[in-house]
Amino acid sequence: MSKVLFVTGSSRGLGRNFVEAALSRGDRVAATARTAASLDDLVAAYGAAVLALELDVTDRAAVFESVRRAKEHFGRLDVIVNNAGYGLLGAVEELTEQQLRDQLDTNLFGAVWVVQAAVPVLREQGGGHIIQISSVGGVTAMPLGGGYIASKWALEGLSETLAQEVAAFGIKVTLVEPGSYATEGAAGGVHAEADPRYSDLRAGFAELSKTLDAGDPAAAGRALLKVADADDPPLRVFFGIHGNQMLPQVYADRLKTWADWGDLSVEAHGHTTA
Repeated sequence: MSKVLFVTGSSRGLGRNFVEAALSRGDRVAATARTAASLDDLVAAYGAAVLALELDVTDRAAVFESVRRAKEHFGRLDVIVNNAGYGLLGAVEELTEQQLRDQLDTNLFGAVWVVQAAVPVLREQGGGHIIQISSVGGVTAMPLGGGYIASKWALEGLSETLAQEVAAFGIKVTLVEPGSYATEGAAGGVHAEADPRYSDLRAGFAELSKTLDAGDPAAAGRALLKVADADDPPLRVFFGIHGNQMLPQVYADRLKTWADWGDLSVEAHGHTTA
């Protein structure tokens, strides 16, 4: 049976590839973007299988209206893909208050509004699947990405909690954690005003970025459908090779640090160590 997907951030990047993969196999998609005209080519190619919706996910009322329209149009919603978001590049010291608030407003609060609008629909129909597009940066950190990483760490914690809350309703939750992909927006996003004291760090980051093996966005689109189709989908899954290359050592280091400082942890509880 074909599925009905609701996908935010569908105009470009991974979101566009998620939508195209679904439509090409016969699914139906409510595709949202800040400018509905950016979806005209999808409507022309797939006709009634696409419902193009203009949506800024930071507008909570508009999110609820878009979810309502999608449910009314297609009769049901099977998979919710919270993909809308962008990157913020800058050292923590460089970030302005507005840049950080805007980052969280889109990457975190936008996803929350979609979840709050969609859960009642999925619960009423007896189940569904919420797929949150996080990042490898949602489970580790790197210089110059503090604002973006903060938004993704928050999304990770919120989504793991959500998964526990909605499991009894037959609703599944998956955090997709992509690494680097060759999308048109990969080098975009918002850049903080550069402080020259971070120039060496910025140059090193730029050189490292050039060496990354960027993934194929079309392959990510096909992989998303496998997650959506799984009877028992994972709570977390990396997309691309970078997560499994980086994270084992990151977690090993965390476990070692906690163990090395374990006596102090006991003392902080109020117990004495032998």
